[in-house]
Amino acid sequence: MFTAQLSLQNVTRRYDDHTVLDDVSFSIKPGEKAAVIGDNGAGKSTLLRLIAGQDRPDNGELTVITPGGVGHLAQSLALPPEASVQDAVDVALADLRDLEARMRHAEAGLKGLTGAELTAALDAYARLLAQYEARAGYEADARVDIALHGLGLPGLARDRTLGTLSGGERSRLALAATLASQPELLLLDEPTNDLDDQAVGWLEAHLRAHRGTVLAVTHDRVFLERVTTTILEVGEGKVTRYGDGYDGYLAAKAAERRRRLQEYEDWCAELARNQKLAATNVARLEAIPRKLPFAVFGHGGFRSRSRGHGAMGRIRNAKERVERLTDHPVAPPPEPLVFAARMTTTDGRTSQPAAELTDVRVGDRLHVPSLRVGGEERLLITGPNGAGKTTLMRVLAGELRPDEGTVRTRGRVGHLRQEETPWPPRLTVPQAFAYGRGGDLDEHTDHLLSLGLFSPCDLRLKLSELSYGQRRRIELARLVSEPVDLLLLDEPTNHLSPALVEELEGALAGYRGAVVVVTHDRRMRTRFTGTHLELNAGQVAQLQEAAAS
Repeated sequence: MFTAQLSLQNVTRRYDDHTVLDDVSFSIKPGEKAAVIGDNGAGKSTLLRLIAGQDRPDNGELTVITPGGVGHLAQSLALPPEASVQDAVDVALADLRDLEARMRHAEAGLKGLTGAELTAALDAYARLLAQYEARAGYEADARVDIALHGLGLPGLARDRTLGTLSGGERSRLALAATLASQPELLLLDEPTNDLDDQAVGWLEAHLRAHRGTVLAVTHDRVFLERVTTTILEVGEGKVTRYGDGYDGYLAAKAAERRRRLQEYEDWCAELARNQKLAATNVARLEAIPRKLPFAVFGHGGFRSRSRGHGAMGRIRNAKERVERLTDHPVAPPPEPLVFAARMTTTDGRTSQPAAELTDVRVGDRLHVPSLRVGGEERLLITGPNGAGKTTLMRVLAGELRPDEGTVRTRGRVGHLRQEETPWPPRLTVPQAFAYGRGGDLDEHTDHLLSLGLFSPCDLRLKLSELSYGQRRRIELARLVSEPVDLLLLDEPTNHLSPALVEELEGALAGYRGAVVVVTHDRRMRTRFTGTHLELNAGQVAQLQEAAAS
């Protein structure tokens, strides 16, 4: 029975002047399946490296007790190109290889021993053997072959060098070997990257059956639903724990937004009440005569002064409360993302096609005989890597001129690219958001903050200091800040937190223009209800029109 202990108490990790994790505390129970989520660059991989013992915290206490070993899958395989597949397997099975070596050494040491020495040596050997058998060490190499088959690399030769494998193949090899080590604690950094749907399904089934503890960094929402029971969200140096799986996480985030909105509305109401109270008492005070007629001087004069004194006290108290409230404002939750269309009819609908392609050819990379995207159509483009999906998106965006054929688009096109925009690296976050746009920078900054994609402390950062995920947020902010008629989204969920992806999908549902999407996101593809275009080797393999509603 596994007895792993994993806990962090007030753990802080800094790199130079940047605090990645700040006073983080949480624990994971033995056998728990937990996911680590958050934006790219938030500190998820740092957290896994700390737990794996490959990094050390600057402060705090980290407890990792795993009698059954630790398996850590990093995002890249740290071996040279000339290393072999067998070398990668041996690195992942290092704990078991060490046990094997100690068993062989103990066996060799039995020779010539008698009596009490032999008994002690046999007991030590028995303990090593029990550890090895508990980890099913004798079947480890067979498990590697099983995992390679399940992940889409059957029959991979052990003497093949890593330099002859693609990046995706190296990732799958590392994952297969890590799983085959069958450790008590599995630490997996983006395990679903480079896997097709069949391989991800095999991985999910394998992890659900794993008797030990799993801690996986992932952006895959279907994986979160099917495998994990606990969500650890990393952001702004903190780690927040959510129970009840991914659905529980979404429910908690929705409740958190409602709470923040209620707090803001309560603050607004209290501020308005005290402002009104102060104004009412000022008006009441001004209505009290400064001087009374001589006939009622005395008793009546005293009564007037008393009433004036009470009004002054109420005015002073109300003004003090207004000052306290304005000194400690409650920020409203960010407004949900909204995509706005430009060209609509009086009934709010678009009637003209957003794009039309006729016999378009780009070298041997793409050939589209005919394609029409309606004014409010949803088009999903799928196909293997290298099929021409991004090429088609660039043609639609007007960024790539075809060698043959015609391309017509209507109105303004918004393009969320898979690759980064080549901005000057010294731009700050607000400058990048306003890049190429007129108007006042302060107004652009206020607009950016209202979207909730960046906090005030992020505004001073330069692009060179941002993670890829943060730079992707700038692209998304620019896209939602101006109306467009045709949205082109190339892998829009990459490097974004699941919560932001859910918000993005909500914004797309309310958009009244045309949308063309390229995505590997299983949840987004499952929910998609529009036209489906499949590309293969630059050719249209299938075009399936949306079913009539």
